[in-house]
Amino acid sequence: MVCVRCKMAVRTVLENLHIPFTRIELGVVELPDELTAVQFGELKAGLAYYELEIMDNKRNILVERIKNVIGEMIGSENMEAPLKFTVHLSKTLGYDYTYLSNVFSAVEGSTIEKFYIISRIEKAKELMVYENLSIKEVSYRLNYSSVSHLCLQFKKVTGKTPTEFRKLNQSPEYIWEKM
Repeated sequence: MVCVRCKMAVRTVLENLHIPFTRIELGVVELPDELTAVQFGELKAGLAYYELEIMDNKRNILVERIKNVIGEMIGSENMEAPLKFTVHLSKTLGYDYTYLSNVFSAVEGSTIEKFYIISRIEKAKELMVYENLSIKEVSYRLNYSSVSHLCLQFKKVTGKTPTEFRKLNQSPEYIWEKM
């Protein structure tokens, strides 16, 4: 999983540079002391090796946190429907959903809802290909209200039905692209 690799990469860079840290979570690193300009430059260069970057813009950081919460929701083994998607985001991040939505749209040029739907469809594709789950099983796993709801969203995002996608994916010359 990408999240684990990122955390390991950040830990490796910090340890190699002998920079003490108190906590590493996806998208967040707590340091007990301020970094010197030299340490900051070395850390930035070390992270760039892993194609990671230091984010210091609060709006961008919040957008990444929103994406991480969505990724965690979708990535959980049996995605439970939180009270409501918007309420879950607000409670988890400690901000009003309207504020989160406005920041996300301003930074990404798209809505949280659109990102959520695309992320669910990407997960559906993974489950179909790598775990060979049926459409019904995918629908259940991703907590869709019905199989037809999943199929409608799948077609809207990918331009193909799940069945067409599965057949196309089995073709040896097919290259899977993220939407």
